[in-house]
Amino acid sequence: QVQLAESGGGLVQAGGSLRLSCVASGIIFTFNTMGWYRQAPGKQRELVAAITSGSSADYANSVKGRFTISRDNAKKTVYLQMNSLKPEDTAVYYCLLSQVRRDYWGQGTQVTVSS
Repeated sequence: QVQLAESGGGLVQAGGSLRLSCVASGIIFTFNTMGWYRQAPGKQRELVAAITSGSSADYANSVKGRFTISRDNAKKTVYLQMNSLKPEDTAVYYCLLSQVRRDYWGQGTQVTVSS
């Protein structure tokens, strides 16, 4: 059984920063991909950033240059450093772990950016 616990969301003014964390527990294999998705009200869930166990990262165009994803394999933790936040970044952010052809999701953490 895999569980993901996110933290770090909150309310911030435009131009501010937040750092999200996601800790995985349970049976975690060496090779996996972890990432962050977000879902704004009335919109589909979309990929924000993802990183492999070898630290190869990919970003949505809308966050490139502002967000940085990283991971600590020993701590089974993935981070999302979000800088220069914009009101359009407001959403529920979900952590994802993909391994052995299965996807596991966290409960989500709310990020609200005020203008």
